[in-house]
Amino acid sequence: MLGKLLLSVLLGGVIGYERELRDKPAGLRTHMLLAAGATVFTILSLDAFPGSESARVAAGIVAGVGFIGAGAIFMQKDRVIGITTAASLWVTASIGMAVAAGFYIRRSNDADNICHIETATHGMS
Repeated sequence: MLGKLLLSVLLGGVIGYERELRDKPAGLRTHMLLAAGATVFTILSLDAFPGSESARVAAGIVAGVGFIGAGAIFMQKDRVIGITTAASLWVTASIGMAVAAGFYIRRSNDADNICHIETATHGMS
């Protein structure tokens, strides 16, 4: 479990670091904690409660992160701010869940690709 948790925190940190460089409200620590939480909840649903419906926990994580993401979105004059931050939180949770389920290599590449996408599209409306 510790290895999965550390990997998840590292991958969440990669995305969070990119957001931190752009001086966004949800940065390194937020993404690391979110990845860790999603990983722990997923591991618990898979290992600690055999025979339970782990899909319910996954759905709870998605809903909870949606709630957190909604808090990052707000109106400023004629613009909506924070949608990319909310999306990065949602994706970070999915990476944490994937790591907990054992999808290491694929998720590592996803975290790197997400940072490349965010960097390439920075400043686009």
